[in-house]
Amino acid sequence: MSARATERFVPALLSDAPDFRRLWLGQTISVFGDQITQLGLPLVAVLTLGADATQMGTLTAVGLLPHLLFSLPAGVWLDRVRTRRRLMIAADLGRAALIGSIPLAYALGALGMPQLYVVGFLGGSLAVIFDLSWNTLFVTVTERGRYVEAMALLNGSRSLASVGGPTIGGILVQVLGAPVAMAADALSFLGSVFFLRRIRSPEPPIEPEEGSNRERLLAGLSFVSRDAIMRPTLVSVATVNLFTFASSALFILYATTTLGISPGALGLALGTGAIGGVIGALVATRIGRWIGLGPAYALGLFVFPVSLLLIPLAGPEMSMPLILALVFGSEFGAGLGVMILDINVGAIIYARTPDRIRARAGGAFRFVNYGVRPIGALLGGLVGTAIGVREAILVTTLAAICGVLFLIGSPVLRLHDLPEASE
Repeated sequence: MSARATERFVPALLSDAPDFRRLWLGQTISVFGDQITQLGLPLVAVLTLGADATQMGTLTAVGLLPHLLFSLPAGVWLDRVRTRRRLMIAADLGRAALIGSIPLAYALGALGMPQLYVVGFLGGSLAVIFDLSWNTLFVTVTERGRYVEAMALLNGSRSLASVGGPTIGGILVQVLGAPVAMAADALSFLGSVFFLRRIRSPEPPIEPEEGSNRERLLAGLSFVSRDAIMRPTLVSVATVNLFTFASSALFILYATTTLGISPGALGLALGTGAIGGVIGALVATRIGRWIGLGPAYALGLFVFPVSLLLIPLAGPEMSMPLILALVFGSEFGAGLGVMILDINVGAIIYARTPDRIRARAGGAFRFVNYGVRPIGALLGGLVGTAIGVREAILVTTLAAICGVLFLIGSPVLRLHDLPEASE
């Protein structure tokens, strides 16, 4: 390929920032595998082990519970660790082993729900370490003025994975069975390790800081709870996540048992519907420049949950083409909204957070934003058992739409460009 063609088809950040390119390639491989697991693990529970609504809510919750338990202490610890990239590599290797244990146990006839719970919890614990370390690595391989461009590329690869991952996963589940199909995710973590090992950018220096562990732990919480930009940003997205995870914990159960969608058809509908995420990744930066980063974030907060209303509108009395069309439309709109949301708010958060407390602030943000997710998953299971799965999906989705209301009157809606780092 000529130099001119390279400049035309390869984004500039991937061409002139080799360490960012390695981070992007590792993430792209990993998220493709994650998409297979996000479809495969619930299908293992439903189709192989016959899980009910309560068990599905519990399975989702245990995978997210470490974010609630460990985000704060992990943030304090990681702000004092000098070799966070090595921790990321170790976390990837650990997750590869955990996911790989599922097809092994299935082959030995020993697979059960307790193992899925353990894999979910330990995998989630390693994800906390990986993701908080990733926050510090991101700012070492990306210039501040290119945060939005970098977030667009990273979320764009996630969107592409959302298109191809479920489709590939659905086919693998259909042909091989859900437990065996999950081996693909185990291999994806090894691909992430391959590129992480090749990043050469120095990690941020560790700044000496006085105070007890408790004071350092509370510093991150104090920052996100008092800052005029971070606080409404966190409350709004946490509300959306609380209730969308309540509905998503029931989605696979509703789609397969009530609507009668086969794994292959479900994977295809989810994959093609995720084209909305690809489009969202392509237009999110333009929308942010056009209406401002803050208003673009608010737009994504609304479009994402509103699109999910199409799921409870689908019923078993409908024809299968109509059901799949509603699932496609829901995934398309949700993918579009979540990319507009993530890309613009990600840039805001990275720019607003001071380097010296980045891991702690990230841990505090994750403590709330991810901590509500297992609560939402358990809530979805309980509400689904109490009033019915379809009704629970409708009620929790309506509640998620209200998250954008927390931005009213805040400076977030007046943000056009990146904010200055907080003092």
